[in-house]
Amino acid sequence: MIKIKEAVIVEGKYDKIKLSSIIDGLIIETRGFQIFGDKEQMDMIRRLADKRGILVLTDSDSAGFLIRNYLSGAVGPNKIKHAYIPDILGKERRKDKPSKEGKLGVEGVPVQAIVDALRRAGVTCEADQVPVGRRIDKTDLYLAGLSGGANSARKRKMLLKELALPEHLAVNSMVGVLNSIMSYDEFCRLTDKLFKNL
Repeated sequence: MIKIKEAVIVEGKYDKIKLSSIIDGLIIETRGFQIFGDKEQMDMIRRLADKRGILVLTDSDSAGFLIRNYLSGAVGPNKIKHAYIPDILGKERRKDKPSKEGKLGVEGVPVQAIVDALRRAGVTCEADQVPVGRRIDKTDLYLAGLSGGANSARKRKMLLKELALPEHLAVNSMVGVLNSIMSYDEFCRLTDKLFKNL
């Protein structure tokens, strides 16, 4: 596993699944062109870019470049890195026919092609970073009442609204995003303040 400091932006869930077997890091999916109309998600990506930088890894077709260019225009050039997969003709196993341009996407290219693309992009390995203290984990979300309880959905909505994060952010994704924007102590102070009267 390659530990990556930057938040990695991919197009869809199958890209995220493929990448999860290669890297240890935060992976955010744009859900294809939905990124163009999702202000909350774009705000979150900008905040991640400010905090840790982002790495864009989209398909090598025209749709992938459209998303990549959109993100490039929304984030400062010193906060974004680009990883490019090679043009490989073929079709993904789960699909009946090739894409419109006939190229494999991130989910379909060999693992080594992705590893090579990450190296060329100059990603920052977390091992090179100084540890910043205790990280937030899923148990902390449970103990704060954000999962597994009667009011969990309400509390998650309150926290996500307070942090200006997308309201549909899943618990597993929340852990990675929270660790990217705050310390464990900041998380504890914020949840204590938000939920003290509940």
